[in-house]
Amino acid sequence: MLAQKTIAKEVLQKAFSTLCTAKSMTELYEENFKTVSKYVHATSRGHEAIQIATAMQLLPQDYAFPYYRDDSMLLGIGMRPYDLMLQLLAKKDDPFSGGRTYYSHPSLRDDDKPKIPHQSSATGMQAIPATGVAMGMQYKELVGIDHSTENESGTSEISKRPLVVCSLGDASVTEGEIAEAFQMAALKQLPILYLVQDNGWDISANEAETRAQNAFEYAAGFNGLEAISIDGANFTESYLAIQEAIKTIREERRPILVHAKVPLLNHHTSGVRMEWYRDDLEEARSRDPYPVLRNQLLENGFTEKEVDTIEADAKVTVSKDLQEAMKAEDPKPEDLFTHDFAPTPITEEKGERSPSDKEEVVMVDCALFAVEELMKEHKECLLYGQDVGGRLGGVFREAATLAQKFGDERVFNTPIQEAFIVGSTVGMSAVGLKPIVEVQFADYIWPGLNQLFTEVSRSCYLSNGKWPVSMILRVPIGAYGSGGPYHSSSVESVVTNIRGIKIAYPSNGADLKGLMKAAYYDPNPVVILEHKGLYWSKVKGTEAARAIEPSEEYVLPFGKANIVQRIWPQDEKETLTVVTYGMGVHWALNATKSIKDTVEIIDLRTLFPLDEETIIESVKKTKKCLVVTEEPSNNSFARALAGKIQEECFKSLDAPVMTIGSENMPAIPLNSTLEQTMIPSTAKVKAKIDELLKY
Repeated sequence: MLAQKTIAKEVLQKAFSTLCTAKSMTELYEENFKTVSKYVHATSRGHEAIQIATAMQLLPQDYAFPYYRDDSMLLGIGMRPYDLMLQLLAKKDDPFSGGRTYYSHPSLRDDDKPKIPHQSSATGMQAIPATGVAMGMQYKELVGIDHSTENESGTSEISKRPLVVCSLGDASVTEGEIAEAFQMAALKQLPILYLVQDNGWDISANEAETRAQNAFEYAAGFNGLEAISIDGANFTESYLAIQEAIKTIREERRPILVHAKVPLLNHHTSGVRMEWYRDDLEEARSRDPYPVLRNQLLENGFTEKEVDTIEADAKVTVSKDLQEAMKAEDPKPEDLFTHDFAPTPITEEKGERSPSDKEEVVMVDCALFAVEELMKEHKECLLYGQDVGGRLGGVFREAATLAQKFGDERVFNTPIQEAFIVGSTVGMSAVGLKPIVEVQFADYIWPGLNQLFTEVSRSCYLSNGKWPVSMILRVPIGAYGSGGPYHSSSVESVVTNIRGIKIAYPSNGADLKGLMKAAYYDPNPVVILEHKGLYWSKVKGTEAARAIEPSEEYVLPFGKANIVQRIWPQDEKETLTVVTYGMGVHWALNATKSIKDTVEIIDLRTLFPLDEETIIESVKKTKKCLVVTEEPSNNSFARALAGKIQEECFKSLDAPVMTIGSENMPAIPLNSTLEQTMIPSTAKVKAKIDELLKY
């Protein structure tokens, strides 16, 4: 038989033992439904053969991105049923998340197993981070950064070069972000295997209702992405196909998609039962991978008794492990508050802020010089996004000359795909790189928010600290020069509502350089909002955004506000504090030129972490407060901050905390008169300050 000629008996035996373990787990969960379904779960029943065939051929240097139905794959890489059951029951010692996320949502960093960055529930979203890992592997090979698993001579064996496996359900392939991942893998020829398990179902919608073609047919549209279609319920066929695909990827460093047809023999999840809507169960059961693999063992010399023993042993192990897992400790309330961020080494301002040998430069150049210095010092640092490559160097010239100085492999253009730009940083960071990426305008950040929220921001917390995402996302923001409704927006209220990221919004070049350096050395994700109107100080009244370029060693820690205009306590006159950031700092400075001794101005510098101590101390001193923002103030970050100040300083206040922002209209119009009517200005801020001082 084919198996006898091509697959060793010990491989068949191990595969069958793993399949029986996974099958027994599904059956045991069903028998103990009321106990184990406190938390939702899905199992791999029907998908076992292709998952095990893949898992058995992965090496510790590989990266895997399973999805929520891949418990057989996790068993196949060496996880015990007990490990998976700890997550099933959301126990404290769940090795993946410490009880924070669902069954079969792994994150793993064991030395002897493939690496698994944080996996979310959002269908298909792992394709972009997975492709980011493959892009990181390629980059390291291009610039000569060693893979961590190379042999003692320093030369990586071709047959053991790392690759990525991204596992997907066929229904998820209709997601737009899958197209972005496939596009980049095909364009760059990345070392990744997309394993698409096709059981013909979404949840209750079947393939005829939702898909114009299957994943194999879809892949044909991406030149350079080879695809094959196999029977994923046949272990032998699956093992040999995956073996060939993996060999090709390790040697030729190019992407391959394997479309595996499988039956779904269990519920979509424990909360969505198959008997409620499935009309194909009899046909699906006829394709069960269990009897197929059992027969392959018998055909290869195993006796009925030996096969029965393997199955019996699996049932015993699974039953025992569930009993042990049920006794395991639950998380304690205080466990909620760990690993939201990894510790940062940058906690103090260091270096020269205004060196005597440096000249005053515009804000955009401070950022450019910061990135250039980082790239000179760290080969792990790279920059990519739309139009940042050598021809243009960014639409604001914020990356000018960098591609020429550091090469097209380190500074490069991406397609127009904000989700990939943002989400790929998860993978780049996972392989030890530090990507600096850019969304061209804040108005176009929206396609990237899914990745920022689902993958980037939650990775450290839901992996229990194993996989913080170290990245910088630069976002040019704000109204400037009649940019119109799609090049002028402010988005900080949305971004600040994503927990797990740090956010800077500097008002001047020195702060931008210091925060950029701090962000680079921070192991957490950082979004830097950079106001376009401050880049060159061309807007009247923004000259203070220019600065003496700080030294190369200068770093500015996050969470430290700057009192740019300080006053002393004055009981004999009315005083107030302006709390603001970005362009608002310049409106406030210009609005108070004639009343500098009565208005204290706080430049937040960072929106998260927020320097609440400095704000509260100032407001308690001045007894009045105005929060200035460029955003429409309704439902905004500024309005929430005003509420926080009111709550903390209520007993000290002589007036309600007020806010001023743009008019609450859907967009900033193109016409300059309408634009000026829409957004704040020095005059508007001055009028509001006068109103509050007289209150």
